[in-house]
Amino acid sequence: MLNSRNQVLVLLTDRWCDWEASYAIAVINSFSDYVVKTISSDTIPKVSMGGIKSEIDYCIGDYQNFDNLAMIIIPGGLSWEVNDYDEIAEFIQSAVKSDIPVAAICGATLFLCKHGFLNEIKHTGDSLELFLKQKNYKGQSFYVPAQVVVDGGFITANETASVEFAYNIFKILKVDSDEEMEEWYNNFRNGAIR
Repeated sequence: MLNSRNQVLVLLTDRWCDWEASYAIAVINSFSDYVVKTISSDTIPKVSMGGIKSEIDYCIGDYQNFDNLAMIIIPGGLSWEVNDYDEIAEFIQSAVKSDIPVAAICGATLFLCKHGFLNEIKHTGDSLELFLKQKNYKGQSFYVPAQVVVDGGFITANETASVEFAYNIFKILKVDSDEEMEEWYNNFRNGAIR
């Protein structure tokens, strides 16, 4: 049955980490009723760390209606540490107020940290030490040294957790039966050769 919230946005910046969300994007777009679209602070194509040029479907300034939105996925990348992206933070705040889940991995967790999104929920990222250097971060007591943490409408993951990140996204979006998702996770985590 098609969910009325059937769109998943992948929020891209320059030098985004293409591999970190690739499992999630491919399965969601190809094997579910969800449609994956890209969004950014402007409509200039974004080039990933791997040299993949991605067209941008939506500019965050023009995306006002969250009625069809099921989730926002934010891959890491080299620009999160050196940019504040206040306009992206405002967009994420609007999504959170509309109860839209947000999934962030690697440097994208640092972005959430910088803007105070992680101060009152359990979370993880690449390094608590890196988080503690951010002036708006007050969530150290909620930091969990783990591959992935799901809490308060957020999925956070460290840079080595692309499989676990995808699996937790799949569970929230219910892209398949519990058994099929578990089998996918086991295959990609442990290998499919038996």
